[in-house]
Amino acid sequence: MPLSPAAALPLPRSWLTRLHPGLFAIPLGLLGLDGAWRRLGPLQVTGASVIADALLLAGLVILLLLALLWLVKLAAHRTQLQNEFYHPVQGPLLALLPVALLLAVSQLAGRYPQAWSVLLGCSLLALTLQGLIAWQVVQQLTTGQMPEELITPVLYLPIVPGGLVGAMALAALGLQGFAVLVLGMGLGGWALLEMRILHRLFDGPLPLALRPTLGIEMAPAAVAALSLSVLWPQLPADYLLITIGVACGPVVAVLTRWQWWSSTPFSFSFWSFSFPLAALASAVVEAVRRGGWPSEVALAAVLLASLVIAYLLVRTLLLLLRGQLLPAH
Repeated sequence: MPLSPAAALPLPRSWLTRLHPGLFAIPLGLLGLDGAWRRLGPLQVTGASVIADALLLAGLVILLLLALLWLVKLAAHRTQLQNEFYHPVQGPLLALLPVALLLAVSQLAGRYPQAWSVLLGCSLLALTLQGLIAWQVVQQLTTGQMPEELITPVLYLPIVPGGLVGAMALAALGLQGFAVLVLGMGLGGWALLEMRILHRLFDGPLPLALRPTLGIEMAPAAVAALSLSVLWPQLPADYLLITIGVACGPVVAVLTRWQWWSSTPFSFSFWSFSFPLAALASAVVEAVRRGGWPSEVALAAVLLASLVIAYLLVRTLLLLLRGQLLPAH
């Protein structure tokens, strides 16, 4: 007996199965912006510490909530999560979880030295997960299993920001030698991936669904500038300006393609812009402080990043209220 048209339609998936790894970009962006505002404190910017505390709390709560939901998803839908791990796009996006956790450690270690052992354990767990995802990405790239059309800036996540933010976390825990080693691994991974990803971007526009991930293209240079400032607190402002100048190149490159991504329907994937902009703002604050330049320059950089992230937050909340936050399928 043939099925009726209604019976032939696939059953809608539960919201838990549609939980997307790209959501971890939200706490990552908020924690990154927390770092930028916190760095304004020594420049005597009124209210900077209050804003930073609110951003830290929001970032940690969302990160914890998403991590718990993913543990439930792992228990209830292990096969699906395994498939996502091996996916050329969703697999690398899973690295947003350990990167966000490492960033949280880097900002909590100095404030809660009594929690050193717990934070170290979180760092080792995050670095292990990041390493597993990076291994899978490199394996796909070096054995020809990565489809050419899916070579996107997303591939940076487990290798480059993972290494650079991992270095920041280890440095905050007082493990400077290991931090420098991990920093070198992140920079090496950036060098290996850069030409492959840029070659794909020069070929033409990304598929519509992947265009919001262009924000990740700004991450390696911006996060490298911030990481260098954290690992070497005495690094002169002039050297930081060199790294900031390098970071401005990808920002301009992304802006030149604004018609590609501005015409794309809004989704949480646009949070890919948040952490790179927050990291670049933090690096600018560090350069201003070390160079003795007007604090208004630093405040302007942080406010610009804050406006972008506030816009992302409002649009995301609207999607959540409309029940449109998660993918339909």
